[in-house]
Amino acid sequence: MTLNFYVRFSTTYGQALYVSGSHSVLGNDVVQNAIAMQYFNEEFWFVQVEIPAANFNVLDIEYRYVLREQDGNEVIEWGNDRIIDFKKNAAKEITLIDTWNHAGQIENAFFTKPFQDVLLQYNDTIKQKASKNYTHEFKVKAPLLKSTEVICITGSGKFWGDWDTKSPVLMAKENNWWVAKVNLSTTNFPIVYKYGIYNTELQQFVQFENAGNRTLSSDSGKGKNTIIHDGFVQLPTPNWKGAGIAIPVFSLRSNNGFGTGEFTDIHQLVDWAKVCGIKLIQLLPINDTTATYTYLDSYPYAAISAFALHPLYLNINSIAGTKNKVINAQWKKQQAVLNDLPTVDYEAIIKSKLAAISIIFQQQKKQFELDAEYVAFFETNKHWLVPYAVFCYLRDTYKTADYNQWKTNSVYHQEAITTLANTTQKHYDQIAIHYFIQYHLHVQLKAATAYAHKNGIVVKGDLPIGIYRFGCDAWMAPALYNMNAQAGAPPDDFAVNGQNWGFPTYNWVTMQQDGFAWWRQRFEQMSAYFDAFRIDHILGFFRIWSIPLHAVQGILGKFVPAIPIHINELHQNNISFDYYRYCKPYITDAFLHQIFGNALNEVKETFLFWNDGVFAFKEAFDTQRKIEHYFIGLEQNEHHQFLQNGLYNLHSNVIFIEEEGSQYQKFHCRINMESTASFAALDTYTKEKLSALYIDYFFRRQDAFWKKQAMNKLPQLKRTTNMLVCGEDLGMVPDCVPDVMKQLGMLSLEIQRMPKDPTTEFFHPADAPYLSVVTPSTHDMSTVRGWWEEDTSKTQRFYNQILGQMGNSPYHCSGWINRDIVLQHLYSPAMWSIFQLQDVLGMDENIRSNNPNAERINIPADPKHFWRYRMHFTLEELLQKNQFNQQLKTYIADSGR
Repeated sequence: MTLNFYVRFSTTYGQALYVSGSHSVLGNDVVQNAIAMQYFNEEFWFVQVEIPAANFNVLDIEYRYVLREQDGNEVIEWGNDRIIDFKKNAAKEITLIDTWNHAGQIENAFFTKPFQDVLLQYNDTIKQKASKNYTHEFKVKAPLLKSTEVICITGSGKFWGDWDTKSPVLMAKENNWWVAKVNLSTTNFPIVYKYGIYNTELQQFVQFENAGNRTLSSDSGKGKNTIIHDGFVQLPTPNWKGAGIAIPVFSLRSNNGFGTGEFTDIHQLVDWAKVCGIKLIQLLPINDTTATYTYLDSYPYAAISAFALHPLYLNINSIAGTKNKVINAQWKKQQAVLNDLPTVDYEAIIKSKLAAISIIFQQQKKQFELDAEYVAFFETNKHWLVPYAVFCYLRDTYKTADYNQWKTNSVYHQEAITTLANTTQKHYDQIAIHYFIQYHLHVQLKAATAYAHKNGIVVKGDLPIGIYRFGCDAWMAPALYNMNAQAGAPPDDFAVNGQNWGFPTYNWVTMQQDGFAWWRQRFEQMSAYFDAFRIDHILGFFRIWSIPLHAVQGILGKFVPAIPIHINELHQNNISFDYYRYCKPYITDAFLHQIFGNALNEVKETFLFWNDGVFAFKEAFDTQRKIEHYFIGLEQNEHHQFLQNGLYNLHSNVIFIEEEGSQYQKFHCRINMESTASFAALDTYTKEKLSALYIDYFFRRQDAFWKKQAMNKLPQLKRTTNMLVCGEDLGMVPDCVPDVMKQLGMLSLEIQRMPKDPTTEFFHPADAPYLSVVTPSTHDMSTVRGWWEEDTSKTQRFYNQILGQMGNSPYHCSGWINRDIVLQHLYSPAMWSIFQLQDVLGMDENIRSNNPNAERINIPADPKHFWRYRMHFTLEELLQKNQFNQQLKTYIADSGR
């Protein structure tokens, strides 16, 4: 078998192309073993590959092209649907003429799961009759056709009828491709042709593609058994747009709830979304966070397992059965109390649910273990399910999730865990109950998403960037994480001292050794339930804000990886470097008085000592973490909180943070260095030199380096899933991030009050790129109504500049203001406009909550914030708000969504 590969690609100096495929001759899909191609002409690269008869034992070969840059970087084209089917083509020589598929091409988004499985309907009624003994197979993609439309092909020459549009060759749908199989054996080459749209209902030609004529030359296309993959039909820029609603599962309220939303409540949310024309439901993370059984576990981004679902969301009634008298009487009494609460009582709910589940499990365990569907679920998921169940058993046995404190199994060994989980063990029921819980959660969530799909609605999940430090994932494979570091975020308008999430950071070098297996399993797990997902803090794939364990505040972190400033650079810039002056807290009398005022002497006597012209911390208080531990043992009052925060500020009064293990040679700029008292005390010359280094460090030297880090991870990870990927690209965004996301076809997040352009105060949704999600607020922010009252000077500017209104802005956010903000987002060119439910309800003053501040879900600046928000009325009541629902439906329809 001879395969002739031609690919259209215009290269520049230093670039080279390769072909990789699912056969040993093509490297078995190992990119490093791909076959080198040769420059053919300005249009094509070419290679001829011989497959010996002894190696020809396959039914088909899937292949793709690889671009290698001069610097060694590799770009793999997108898609896995270019296949040579030997069942249908047994020729001894096949010519393949292909068009490079750029991952960032907009049309690729419409071949992802939400569009293919739910949103787009294709006309597959046309069954094209292939020409007898056809020589050429034309293939092209066109994802956004009406149900009455198909792709057709016509061109110059006798065979095509000299551009005949009355009876063009109609193409048939085969998987992702529109296909025409024709016999061109008597046709003169080169041939000129073009694709178009044909209306099968009216039986008439509609239009040609919006591009120049396509050409098939004699050099590449004259032979028999030629397959042409022509990429996408060139039609006007896709204008498919949809509207979505975002709400955490725990915030849903229903008549039959238990003080929290449950997976079964998604059915009614779907019913409401369908009435209003909403096409997407977005949820926060739904993984198990049960570490302490307290409100601390209400934080959904600190899962103890990246795979297990949260017991909080299990509907007990559906597994208990209506005749279960042991459960129902007590359950209904608790249900009435908890379901009437305005917010989620996390501790009471999880305690009651687990108690009820324990009784049900004992009643059902014998028949449950014999259930064929459960057995299949267990076999598919046991790689994470068994360790997770054992982890939960040990957590409860030793009354802590901190496995370092366990008397046994503090270090994970698979054989020991397998023995511990054996069915003959006395404690087996305490492990198996977690299989029971996870199976029923799986069934309920699958039913909810299936119901959404049946009603034409996609479900979007949320992929947290971090893992819980004392969770199952860290216990099982600590080498995958940097347990000596804490992930977080640098300071911003929402958290002036930065954020410390407490998660360990990822050891990407180790993760890459097995091809990111943990991430691939994680994506596979998500795709069982979701059609799209949001990557929380996608910047973490470029670099993460890493905070040492001794720090409490995020402000003492640094980006990892990052190219540090070498001490030689300081010398070359004529900066007189003193390690203690630049890398240790610079504490003077004046600075102490500025922070502590009348408490100055108390601070000096308790925490500091005089050291060579300045103050320094005593050893017992020389880190923020030691300060924290000291105050934990004291009475919690305003004075102690004041002292604690002031001492934290002293610790962060540094200019550089030393690179670990560099022996005073390499340094990182402390974020916002120029705002420190230490910097203010320097002479003007030194300030100017340090400022120049600071700008270079954060805004120049890292960009190409961070781009390479992301391209080593994200393309491989994105290829493992067909879900639509949206990145939360907020915060201190490097210049390389938009380019990488655009290259990979990942949707960006655009927020009106968090513009990415530092020269503007507000972002206008009308300026959003098509491959993006626009929203007026997220769960980390106040709602539109809450924000309106926070800073009247800012909302005044917004009122005049963005809403285009004259005069003074109202103090409160009137319904019409909220409505206009929602409409701005609906009319955005972005593919998706997604709203928090609170922001949609805020348009109607008759149904919205009386207290906008009660609608906020999270406060990032507060690490101990409890996640408790619930809808202020039930989903059943929302479905009955006919006037509001019809108005919202009209807004969405009129905006073209």
